[in-house]
Amino acid sequence: MADALLQMHAISKSFPGVLALDQVDLEIHAGEIHGLVGENGAGKSTIIKVLAGVYRADGGTVMVDGTTLPDVTPRAVHNAGVRFIHQELHLVQHFTVTESVFMGQETSSLLGLSRRDMQHRAEAFFRDALGTEMSGKILIRDLGIAERKLVQIARALIDGAAKLVVFDEPTAPLSSGEVDKLFTAISKLKERGIAMIYVSHYLAEITDICDRVTVLRNGQNVQVFDKVMPDSTDAMITAMVGREIDALFPDGTHQAGAPMLSVTGLSHSQFQDVNLTIHSGEIVGIAGLIGSGREELIDTLYGLKKPTSGMMVFEDAPLHLSAPADAVAAGMVLVPRDRRHDGLVLDMSVSDNVNLASLGEISTALIEQRGRALAKAKAVAEKLDIRPRDPSATARNLSGGNQQKVVLGRWQTRGAKLFMLDEPTVGVDVGAKVEIYALVEKLAADGAAVLVSSSDPGELVGLCDRIVVMLRGKIIAHVDTENLGVDHLVALTTGGQSA
Repeated sequence: MADALLQMHAISKSFPGVLALDQVDLEIHAGEIHGLVGENGAGKSTIIKVLAGVYRADGGTVMVDGTTLPDVTPRAVHNAGVRFIHQELHLVQHFTVTESVFMGQETSSLLGLSRRDMQHRAEAFFRDALGTEMSGKILIRDLGIAERKLVQIARALIDGAAKLVVFDEPTAPLSSGEVDKLFTAISKLKERGIAMIYVSHYLAEITDICDRVTVLRNGQNVQVFDKVMPDSTDAMITAMVGREIDALFPDGTHQAGAPMLSVTGLSHSQFQDVNLTIHSGEIVGIAGLIGSGREELIDTLYGLKKPTSGMMVFEDAPLHLSAPADAVAAGMVLVPRDRRHDGLVLDMSVSDNVNLASLGEISTALIEQRGRALAKAKAVAEKLDIRPRDPSATARNLSGGNQQKVVLGRWQTRGAKLFMLDEPTVGVDVGAKVEIYALVEKLAADGAAVLVSSSDPGELVGLCDRIVVMLRGKIIAHVDTENLGVDHLVALTTGGQSA
């Protein structure tokens, strides 16, 4: 098409034993916001890395603004006007906003660095291009996550040469309130005629801001939605997973049993006077924005942080945690929010990761029996539908959803009584979410207590029996989910509605 800014045609890319991209086409029009969606392993990251020059395609062509790039290298792509906003915030904490925006592209005069000019240019860019006010003198460490994301955008676009910006899971670290700031900035960029590729697992965001959407599945094009409507979500999910999903959340009913964990007057520097009881056979959610104390509470319940006061009782016995090992010994386990760094040993196999917490069961005289370990891991992989089924596969190479299943499988084999799940589906595609929710439902049905901490209000309402709401370090509400709306929960977590 005449207005096609980017044309990637018949892109193929193979890795040992895996065809990651199979003749994929991607076309982006000038001035549009184009969504790119698909399950983990569908090929989204691979095609973005081909565009960035990180991977060299085995076949296909890349054309930017009517010119075919003979050699797709990071420099060539940058010179063509393509910029990338990555999920990770690679910023120096003790730099100012101005220093961060101009790092590596400073301006100078005969008298040295033009600090005042750079500050004025940075502040003008935030105001005019991103629709926000930000002082260039503020240190990065004093900014919120959303403001740091805007600094990241300004750094990529300050030279004024960007024609296409790729956003890779930009809202993953943001709270619901902070997402609005980012969307304002994206709308401003669109007004300036800049095209964008928006990669996200959050389909509600895709339908909110995208003009068109390309769906990938198993390394192939499946469908292009030329007109995106609020009710396009179901059709996108069907295209992504290759089947209709009757319900995102399981339709189980739980019968709460005896108290499993009781917390009284628990306090820490980031939260105060928490009272909470979790029963066997129920799923309890914890809702709260970043800074509400939600993350610190989970860490304290697991022994990663020490409380300043309060008492915990587990199965009618006082619980004193000096380290996470004490929690595990009692029957409490954590599936951490950062599974790649805290939940897995990425360069070890699926088998080794599954068996980490139960080495005694697969060892004789302190020597691991590899056959027994592999058999146990294979059984877990079959039960939880971990793909690939090969227990010798390296954990690093698994998709996010399958990595999460490995962590869950490790603790299931341990026979844990209380599962604490911190952001259990962050960075996980919709198909894997359905499977993880079903696993959580099964844990509760089998009599375990489950505590889910999540920044996704829809996930908490759909999955949990009741929700504890935290605001500024305190529990402000205990709400049953039977008749709870997502908007009501958001209002509670943001302080927009009193308990």
